[in-house]
Amino acid sequence: MRLGEPGPFRCEEEVAAYREDVDRAARAQGVQPLVWPEPFPPDSEWAMLVATYAKQIGRAVAFSLAAFRQAFAGGRDLSERDNVLIAAAACEMHPAAVIKGAELRGTRARLEQASGEARAAGVRDVPAVLTGDGEVIEVPA
Repeated sequence: MRLGEPGPFRCEEEVAAYREDVDRAARAQGVQPLVWPEPFPPDSEWAMLVATYAKQIGRAVAFSLAAFRQAFAGGRDLSERDNVLIAAAACEMHPAAVIKGAELRGTRARLEQASGEARAAGVRDVPAVLTGDGEVIEVPA
């Protein structure tokens, strides 16, 4: 999501309510408390480009886990390139390759195609899972 574009939240009260719901669910499941990055939600466009590149080289799961750890265990802003590069390095992706791979037109085209396909399939909010048979399962926070 880019700053200034419509996102999942309409106002600060919705952001606060979302955080409260997620924090409550984390406590109920006995997981460590979240450290919310500021700003939240961040401009995640570059992180999504890196995730798309990571998928191309077989590192999507490792990168996604590392990025979420940076964001929600470390409280780091994923709109900052260095924080995304730290996540990439944690799963053995070289920073120079990550920068080049994320900036390729083909990577952007793949991300835009995947976003369009998700919207066409009915994904309206994240997190969500699109199954192989086209069913959208929204994951409650």
